[in-house]
Amino acid sequence: MSEKDVTIMRDGLKLAAKVSIPDSEEYDLAILAYGFVGMMDPKVNDLLPVIAEKLQEKGLATVRFDFNGHGLSEGPLDNMSIFNELEDYEAVMKYVSGLKGVKKIYLIGHSQGAVLSSMMAGFYADKISKLVLMSPAATLVDDARIGTCMGEEYDPNAVPDKLDFGDFKLNGWYFRTAKFINIYDTAAAYRGPVLVLHGEDDKIVNNYAGRHYQAIYDDCEFHLISGSDHGLHQNRDEVYDRVLNFLTD
Repeated sequence: MSEKDVTIMRDGLKLAAKVSIPDSEEYDLAILAYGFVGMMDPKVNDLLPVIAEKLQEKGLATVRFDFNGHGLSEGPLDNMSIFNELEDYEAVMKYVSGLKGVKKIYLIGHSQGAVLSSMMAGFYADKISKLVLMSPAATLVDDARIGTCMGEEYDPNAVPDKLDFGDFKLNGWYFRTAKFINIYDTAAAYRGPVLVLHGEDDKIVNNYAGRHYQAIYDDCEFHLISGSDHGLHQNRDEVYDRVLNFLTD
């Protein structure tokens, strides 16, 4: 297994990615997508890095990347929106499609990254073989409609130019557009097998978001992770086992 840092271009922006490829002519590949202000740095959240390592041990290739404005990728963080993160994701899909030896493509996402992964699976229903959604933050649409985000509140009918979260700011375009996104309608175009994991004690995203995904898919496993939070920090071994078994069986 060899890992390298690569740059993926999207509309003139340089997106940072880590690509791990096994020493075989053909292989399955998983793309891992981070959540709201998440990034590849394992010091921020080691959920996806550890999953990537475990998949690599099973002979799967992995691609992790930073969305625009996050981590090592170019662009201002406050310019982030669901729409331009979908553009980032699509650029990664094009990169993966150009790799030699890829047999099957799997998408794995956490939180907002799970929302984006579900939509990408809908857009690329003919290309994606399996989909893993962890703590999918589809409540972002309802939150935008009532004017709340990560504990910060605002008037949804008079969205500020920027919302200040202390460590970072986010532009009003994110919130103006979020309330009109048809997440579930887009996601439902994907008809392949899906695994949904949600923390039983998730205080950031109600687990009804995960249950809603279960309702729109014909082939979907849904599991509440006992005592676990939004980041799935508790009972991680169960999370790892369920993801690996789902993708490698």
